[in-house]
Amino acid sequence: MSRTSFKDLIGCLRQTLAGLHDRRTGQNYSYEMVDFGLGAFSAFFTQSPSFLAHQKAMQTARGANNAQSLFGIEVLPSDNHVRTMLDPVPPAALHPVYDRGYDALRQAGILDSFRGVHDSRLIALDGTWYHSSQKIHCPCCSFLEHANGQTTYYHSALTPVVVAPGRPEVISLRPEFITPQDGHTKQDCEIAAAKRWLERNTARYLEGPVTLLGDDLYAHQPFCRRTLLYGFHFIFTCKPDSHTTLYRWVNLLQEPDLATLKRRVKSGSQWHTYTYRYANRVPLADGHDALQVNWCELTVTDPDNQVLYHNAWITDWPLTAQNLEALVASGRSRWKIENENNNTLKTKGYHLEHNFGHGKKHLAAFLLSLNLLAFLFHTVLGFTDAHYRLIRATLPSRKTFFQDLRALTRYLHFPSWQGLMRFMMRGLEIGPYAKAH
Repeated sequence: MSRTSFKDLIGCLRQTLAGLHDRRTGQNYSYEMVDFGLGAFSAFFTQSPSFLAHQKAMQTARGANNAQSLFGIEVLPSDNHVRTMLDPVPPAALHPVYDRGYDALRQAGILDSFRGVHDSRLIALDGTWYHSSQKIHCPCCSFLEHANGQTTYYHSALTPVVVAPGRPEVISLRPEFITPQDGHTKQDCEIAAAKRWLERNTARYLEGPVTLLGDDLYAHQPFCRRTLLYGFHFIFTCKPDSHTTLYRWVNLLQEPDLATLKRRVKSGSQWHTYTYRYANRVPLADGHDALQVNWCELTVTDPDNQVLYHNAWITDWPLTAQNLEALVASGRSRWKIENENNNTLKTKGYHLEHNFGHGKKHLAAFLLSLNLLAFLFHTVLGFTDAHYRLIRATLPSRKTFFQDLRALTRYLHFPSWQGLMRFMMRGLEIGPYAKAH
């Protein structure tokens, strides 16, 4: 397995940040753009908004600090200076770093284990808010006008991830921001952002068969056609209320055009019944040129015939009794973008919805990109750094790990990331420091 270290990842980020355009003029300044970018990133990576302040205090007291030794920040800027200097930087400038994390997982063979139906890679699409206010706003904000006359300004983004049935991890891909577009009078929306994401990223992510996953918002003819045009497959949630034509056809079908498959699956001490129904070549909309899609549903019931789960999907993959269960398992893994990705980012220390800085141009989006990169770095290290993985597995939760990380880096100086990892393993008496029994 190819090994990617913390030093490798930070090196790529450092190189990318060093190439950012510095809009300052003259020669009398002490900070480089890389210091501003790494300063912001270090707070997200350690999940410590006060990381730089703590390191300034350590530098004063000890003449050394972890911002320099771990992240390579030569001079520690203030938070306000960081925000001012990063505001003009478009978040797409960080794409090479996302690519480095993705390529590291490919080279390590990790991506090969993220497979779904017909051995395809599964990419889940979903939008999420990451800032809202009734006072603070900028030209990049979207807005909602309420009946009481108030306006809510907000930022949102499409945050695609690679998922797979049976895998708890998700792999963050390049995001696409939902923001007013030049030359457009209408507000931007999630579907428009998804179309841009396809246009900009197909060449990067379309390797072999790739299946896009999405909720009911995506299960409409224009976006399905766009997905196929770019060479992707799709499995999208499909609800009766928004697809009356399709369900009218389904309800008229009979065997063998509407097939049924039942399975009994043990869950704990109970046996649950999985009932699948499926049909091929059903029109997605009205009209002679309607896109023909394949439809399936799953209903899970307990021994008392109480419904525990029900959902339905459309797909371009032809449905058979042989691939139906794998396809539904792939479709059901879409929830991971909401739970393992968006919910983790909002509730597990990344504070996705916290206002780290709004700015007047790109600051909110750029900081979100750094936050997502921190999450991606943690994912990559969990696969490729044996010491990091061992420590995370030993401690009871993600929360405990980052609490320890914050405390250690606030009070102790470490010469390197590996030095920090060795200190934690020694304290936990694991790995090379495990005591013989």
